[in-house]
Amino acid sequence: MRSGRARPVGIDLARARSAVGDLLGALGRDTASEHLAETPRRVADALAELLTPRPFEMTTFPNDEGYDELVLVRDVPFHSLCEHHLLPFHGVAHLAYLPGERIVGLSKLARVLEHFSRDLQVQERLTQQVADLLQDRLEPRGVGVVLEAEHLCMSLRGVAVTGSRTVTSALRGTLREDPRSRAEFLALVGAGPVTRSYPS
Repeated sequence: MRSGRARPVGIDLARARSAVGDLLGALGRDTASEHLAETPRRVADALAELLTPRPFEMTTFPNDEGYDELVLVRDVPFHSLCEHHLLPFHGVAHLAYLPGERIVGLSKLARVLEHFSRDLQVQERLTQQVADLLQDRLEPRGVGVVLEAEHLCMSLRGVAVTGSRTVTSALRGTLREDPRSRAEFLALVGAGPVTRSYPS
């Protein structure tokens, strides 16, 4: 699996709870108050859940029928945490592949996305990680991934542009190299202008 970087080895909940308490204190909040006494525990537990992917197996099957057209799952909801501000970004993903010798259970496409989403992320990296794993494990003729997401670090702070969406794509194989296949994929997902994330 090419994830772009190693995952953390573990989560120290006691240390995380203490750190949240220190942060609240530094922000002028009284963690001894009845309303905030359990907040460090709740925040640490919530972050641990958001940063812990569920295990899954990338089960594939022989493409006995020789299906050779695009397989596309649209509008898969996802959420992740921006590594720059620790604020969520969320949206939908469109995941596609052109089968080669094997096919994959459709739910596994969403599970790949969830696996990489449960981390501190940037959308560009997340897009590439999903595409790379599908390409590596499935060995299809092509892979297409488009993510559309709203980033709360943009909509709640700074420029505060509520409702704006960032669109990224990662194309591999035929979906990158063949203009007609690429145009078909992008038309089916209705992505509009995209920022493509190609491997270096």
